[in-house]
Amino acid sequence: MSWIDIPAGSPFTPDNLPLGVFRHGDEEPRVGAAIGDQIIDLAPVASAQMLDGAQLFAEPTLNAFLALGRPAWRATRSWLLELVRNANDRDTVEPHLIPQSAVTMLLPFEVADYVDFYASEQHATNLGRLFRPDSEPLLPNWKHLPVGYHGRAGTIVASGTDIVRPSGQRKPPDAAVPVFGPSQRLDIEVELGYVVGTPSTLGKPVSVDDFEDHVYGVVLVNDWSARDLQAWEYVPLGPFLGKSFATSISPWVVSLDALAASAVPLPTQDPPVLPYLAGSALVNYDITFEVYLNGHLVSSPPYRDIYWSPAQMLAHMTVNGATLRTGDLYASGTISGPEKTQRGSFIELTWAGREPLVVAGKEHTFLEDGDQVTITAWAQSPDGTRLGLGEVTGRILPA
Repeated sequence: MSWIDIPAGSPFTPDNLPLGVFRHGDEEPRVGAAIGDQIIDLAPVASAQMLDGAQLFAEPTLNAFLALGRPAWRATRSWLLELVRNANDRDTVEPHLIPQSAVTMLLPFEVADYVDFYASEQHATNLGRLFRPDSEPLLPNWKHLPVGYHGRAGTIVASGTDIVRPSGQRKPPDAAVPVFGPSQRLDIEVELGYVVGTPSTLGKPVSVDDFEDHVYGVVLVNDWSARDLQAWEYVPLGPFLGKSFATSISPWVVSLDALAASAVPLPTQDPPVLPYLAGSALVNYDITFEVYLNGHLVSSPPYRDIYWSPAQMLAHMTVNGATLRTGDLYASGTISGPEKTQRGSFIELTWAGREPLVVAGKEHTFLEDGDQVTITAWAQSPDGTRLGLGEVTGRILPA
């Protein structure tokens, strides 16, 4: 319930209240909370109520707020819930409601490091069948540890940023030597990203039980991929230029507390994991994604059955003593379900281009110049309540 009018179907209900950074006209960027189709401009509201740390909402990124840690995050969420539910706060808040259509959303936090995992068994199996048809689809290590790689923080961009088609080396199957030029197999990867707030100490691993002490919330991720560049370069050291040219994230960070009602137990892992990856309360989230190509729905990947939990990814990322920093982002890797309509990349949806999608009467394999991809998602609780995660979108420009 809220005294603020919420349009039907809005992802930003009164129990969601994600945080983001916006610019209104020529004013300085600052922090807001989304509700319905509006933004609560938090800096003046917090100042009017003499809230401790009010100045943090006047910052151009969420980093200072993220660094405060879980007690402050929960206190802030409680304050926000009271603002939108208590009509006595209306006179304070209402003058500082801004239509989302009137602002420009920016990158919500300054990204410190970026790690991309490979946590969906269905996706890893599909790619294994495509790349190694005469071998087992999963490599021997896959069910023993969350496979991942260290990405490029500097090329993470806000939703709405145009993506220039990358160029690089690629080796066509019938060519004796590689050629240089624009990628011909440009793709998407539907992912869920986890935003780190509280840092850790060098040399001290973070356990699975401490996940919620370090991670504030989630964003939607589209990790654009140049499959032909990737295929030529990735052996023996893994992804590089085929993945590092751009990764888009959604502008609103949804807190773990808001997501809590959609938590589901982690599916059984077989074989059993090593002790540092084991826990009695490991969860995923019941989230459904939707992928739109030029406005047409082409896929609906489910997150709830992903093999590795976010707590296990965090534990593995730090088990060697590597630090967490405020603003670190780590992502799930491509999310795919068992059905063809649940695949989270075009290489899977079109089976490496051999089975084109027909969208609005036209065949599609990989992305063409001018194509626009929008990814949305919502989390669902057992009572059927939906909580939206917003959207991440990008349009392909020619090289």
